[in-house]
Amino acid sequence: MFIVQNYALAVILCFITMICWGSWGNTQKLAAKSWRYELFYWDYVVGILLFSIILGFTLGSHGEGGRPFVEDLAQVSGSNICSALVGGVIFNVSNILLAASVSLAGLTVAFPLGVGLALVLGVFINYFGAPKGDPFILFSGVALIVIAIVFNAMASGKMNSGQSASNRKGILLAVIAGVLMAFFYRFVAAIMDLDNFESPRPEMATPYTAFFLFACGIFLSNFVVNTIVMKKPFTGTPVSYSEYFKGSMSTHMVGLLGGAIWGLGTALSYISAGKAGAAVSYALGQGAPMIAAIWGIFVWKEFKGATRFIKVLLGCMFVLFIAGLAAIIISGAN
Repeated sequence: MFIVQNYALAVILCFITMICWGSWGNTQKLAAKSWRYELFYWDYVVGILLFSIILGFTLGSHGEGGRPFVEDLAQVSGSNICSALVGGVIFNVSNILLAASVSLAGLTVAFPLGVGLALVLGVFINYFGAPKGDPFILFSGVALIVIAIVFNAMASGKMNSGQSASNRKGILLAVIAGVLMAFFYRFVAAIMDLDNFESPRPEMATPYTAFFLFACGIFLSNFVVNTIVMKKPFTGTPVSYSEYFKGSMSTHMVGLLGGAIWGLGTALSYISAGKAGAAVSYALGQGAPMIAAIWGIFVWKEFKGATRFIKVLLGCMFVLFIAGLAAIIISGAN
């Protein structure tokens, strides 16, 4: 299987993760023109699962190091399978709340708030689960990102001060999603032998198998989680499965693409965790709010007509995010 051999490549892959995690929301925005997010989310989840299978039989099965995908899957212990599935369930609940938040409050608000909170809490959880890197520099970087989140919250508050209760509901959902999202990564990282991807310990999984099991957890839990949300949506009227099957092929493909984009980012995060460490790999990937904010500001014009003060707040957010990410990279090299 493909294995990352040095820290520099691991950082590059983590940056691709950040771009993917910060960009998949665009597919939801595109689909939202004619498609409820609850229906979009089914295609998104299927896209993640299909991508995990394709990746397992390609990069996960070819190469000299590690165990091939099928062989590795067959020897993973029951407890480790359960851990990855639990990670998938936690992620699915948090991500569907984040998707609802995007539909209510927009990319620029939902991602920095929800994913930013997940970054801060998740770094602590992942670092103490598998310590790697300089803790002082790592947590200093996290502190800078916390301040960036505060600036983003101030900007969105000023921009949306006169808007409806749906925007406030979106902000609340983003906060809940962020807290939940902080926990999923550790359940998946725990089943991988992060110190030795080339010859992983028996009953533990390679990154490719871990990602597939995680994707299964997302897919299976969606029959419960998304069905509930479809029947009792956060906004609008209930939607049915019959409406899903009436969607056009192009509409379904947008959701599948969104899942594949997110899946690529997640897989690369797990693959790079062996060299970068779980905390650094997770933290860099969760720099996604900066990418989402760029899309929201410059493509979707979510801050169109903002005052000079709001623009200064957004500028400070970007600077602090970049500084925080730089500190996280430096921490992993020490």
